[in-house]
Amino acid sequence: MPLVRAFAFDAYGTLFDVHSVIEACHAVTDDPQGFSLQWRQKQLEYTWLRALMGRYEDFWAVTEAALRFTLRRFNLAASESVARQLMDAYLTLAPFPEVRGTLDRLKTYPLAILSNGSPNMLEAVVRSNVLTGYFGHLLSVDAVKSYKPSPAVYELGPSALGLPAREICFVSANAWDAAGAKASGYTVAWCNRAGAAMDELGFTPDVEIRSLDHLPPALGI
Repeated sequence: MPLVRAFAFDAYGTLFDVHSVIEACHAVTDDPQGFSLQWRQKQLEYTWLRALMGRYEDFWAVTEAALRFTLRRFNLAASESVARQLMDAYLTLAPFPEVRGTLDRLKTYPLAILSNGSPNMLEAVVRSNVLTGYFGHLLSVDAVKSYKPSPAVYELGPSALGLPAREICFVSANAWDAAGAKASGYTVAWCNRAGAAMDELGFTPDVEIRSLDHLPPALGI
């Protein structure tokens, strides 16, 4: 494995639990888990479709469009104030329990977030969880007006950190994201919390872990 000199973390599903919005979803449905799963699925689909169409809108707009779809899919009506509460839940997503301890273990390294999130969304969720001091860079796809797994997105990491991709460990809980980063030359750690099968995309992560606190020992740190 190449020498790792910095870390770049995916945000949504890796550092922050996107399904912590379930609590807010209780305001509109008696199936908040199903609602959250549909919202997340459509959110990701819209990023891929917009990237393929060359019709970029930032992640806040994509997330809102996915919410509107999910409300229709569940035959629900929500006032604008309730819809805004649901959207605002993305600004205060809960971190996974092991996040802070893992960042403490790695704080001697340059750390970055490389995410689909818009700059304002990333700043808000990092600030709400008092994690600002850990990260030297909050890198948003907004800089290249596309979405993961576009190679242009992954190029943001080496550019910001001043290191070749192979010396940056990219950490994601999303298999397709891990494959995209590996295709772009990163050393990759896949945080496979669900014990899922790796996507058949021709790229294999260097390290597979079940939670972020397994990352330092997996790399011998």
